[in-house]
This record gives sequence, structure tokens and C-alpha cells, in this order.
Amino acid sequence: MAMRKEDNKRIRWITQEEAACLKKELPRHLVNAMEFALQTGLRASNITRLEWSEIDFDRCHAYIPAHQSKSGKAIAVPLNTVAMEVLRKQKGKHPRFVFSYKGEPVRWFSNKAWKKALLRAGIHNFKWHDLRHTWASWHVQSGTSLQELQQLGGWASFEMVLRYAHLSSDHLRGAAERISATNLLQSKVVVPRENQVST
Repeated sequence: MAMRKEDNKRIRWITQEEAACLKKELPRHLVNAMEFALQTGLRASNITRLEWSEIDFDRCHAYIPAHQSKSGKAIAVPLNTVAMEVLRKQKGKHPRFVFSYKGEPVRWFSNKAWKKALLRAGIHNFKWHDLRHTWASWHVQSGTSLQELQQLGGWASFEMVLRYAHLSSDHLRGAAERISATNLLQSKVVVPRENQVST
């Protein structure tokens, strides 16, 4: 199956508050899938095809096969506490696939229920894939380095994550302050008498 080309120019993300509002408007099976996307950054195709055999509950990892990865390489996706809780809620719903609806695997998420929920939540120009942008944006805003983000997101090149660099400026303020103490010390250095200008 051909991988859908990712929009590398468009970056649309929502806030934590907007995400919470959207979840209230979605049916339960889409809430769980959305939460999983926000916690892992996985693409929709990876989530719809995710199988229980690809989940390691002991190591808290999901494994995306190479043929399902955009980079063409297998990816080990670390699962945080929230993602693991989502998986526990999904247990027993389908023998093979993690995400299902009425006993059948979910094939896509951008359906009528998703679009109607967006309208009710007052969120415009937002696609399911934008959950991946939201995940990346939240990470950078929380202090995750771009190098770490590249590994977490499975991007093949560093240039792909540079799209989110502008979101980290506030979190670099601490680094910028590191030399301020040095500057303050230099400003207090006593000028030798022979270099002082008499008035």
C-alpha cells in the first residue's frame, strides 16, 4: 500500500484547551485514537493498522514495521503513561487490531463524526494529520530538543523537524541567560588606575 505524501509545508496545531474541547465532541472510539495520536505522534495509517502483536507491554513500546513507515525503516515508538492507558482501554475489543469500532478495524478517522465534532468544537482548518503537528509542537514547547523529536517522530532528516524550531524560542531563554552573569561580572571589573581618564 502506498504511503500518503506528507504535507511538509503546512503546520497547523491546536492548544491543550482546544484538544480537550474536541475530545468532548467526539465518539468514544475516536477519542481514544485521538489521544493515542497526541501521545505518540503516529500517523493515521500507523494507528489504523496497529496490531496487538506490535505492542510490547513490558517495554512500553509499539513497533511500526518498515513497510508501514514513511522512512522505510522499522520504528520503535516509546509509549508514555497516557498512551499505555489508552491501550488498556482497547483491550478485548478486537483480537487483532488495536483500534476498532463495533467489532471491525477502523479504516480511517477523517469521517463525518470527526468533521462534525470539529464544527461543534469551533475548530477550523484542522485535519487528522495535524494531530501529529500538534504532538510535535507540544513536545518542543515542553522543552524536547529537536534531536529528540526527530527520533521520537521517526523523521529521516533533521530538516523535517526544523519546521518546529520557532516554537522553542521561549524555552531557550534560560540558555540565553547563561552568559548574562558573565557580562555582569565583566561590567564590575575595576579599571586599572593608569587606564582611567582624569577629569
